[in-house]
Amino acid sequence: MPLIVLPTSRLLWVRVAALLFTCVAFSVTAHGAWLGHGGAAGDWCIFCWAFSFACTLLVLLVELFGLQARAPVSWSNFPITVACYACLLCLSASVIFPLFFLKDQNARGEVRDHRIAATVFSCLAAVAYMGEVSLTKARPGEVAGYMATAPGLLKVCQTFVACVIFLLVSDPVTYDRHAALKWCMAVYCICFILSMAVVVLCVGECTGWLPVPFSKFLSAYGLLAAVMYLTATILWPVFQFDGRYGGSGRASSRTIAVAVLTALNFLLYLADLAYTARLVFVSG
Repeated sequence: MPLIVLPTSRLLWVRVAALLFTCVAFSVTAHGAWLGHGGAAGDWCIFCWAFSFACTLLVLLVELFGLQARAPVSWSNFPITVACYACLLCLSASVIFPLFFLKDQNARGEVRDHRIAATVFSCLAAVAYMGEVSLTKARPGEVAGYMATAPGLLKVCQTFVACVIFLLVSDPVTYDRHAALKWCMAVYCICFILSMAVVVLCVGECTGWLPVPFSKFLSAYGLLAAVMYLTATILWPVFQFDGRYGGSGRASSRTIAVAVLTALNFLLYLADLAYTARLVFVSG
């Protein structure tokens, strides 16, 4: 019979809280929030809560029964990666759900109460996951998995922001009017694939498969990604908003959001490059 090993009490209770909050959020929504014609927005929010709940339950069960050594992933990287993604997912659901469903003036009585409850518990889940990330991230001088360090957490944020950008530019398609906008889309795709590859390699303990040292790969990729995102940060607003370069001359909320998120991801890659350079050159 497997030995039950309890983690540190604070971390355990934070995970249990996140588990309960996400469970209540999607249960209340499924039971009485009546999403009606919410479409993709409602589906996305339920996915965020259900995915976070399932991953947190998995982490709890593995740690409670002491199965970390049998897990086919790096347990120094997997839980914090899941917690960071869950935090971002619940945070996005906490913004999207009230925007799409609490503004609906036709929702009255119990339906509106269920929607308010789902929003509140989604916010609480996001806070719980923030607490988990704070408790499990690497401290100065501490030996930890790459995903527990600042560059690792930044990789999670970079991939999440890129996913949001993909959603915004694909429906309707807003990058096919000019070669410069197609270049921006190529930047989003290339950098997303490489960042996600780093996450998968670290979680799967496969960094040794690279033909070059992992630290050198991170440095070269970080510099390349920062430069590429710098070009996208400049080109996207110019060729979307300036009529002299084929832009529409008027800005839609989606194209503005993409411009803001592109600049945000550029800053994330810049910070990632600075942290990586410090880890590689100062620590080395």
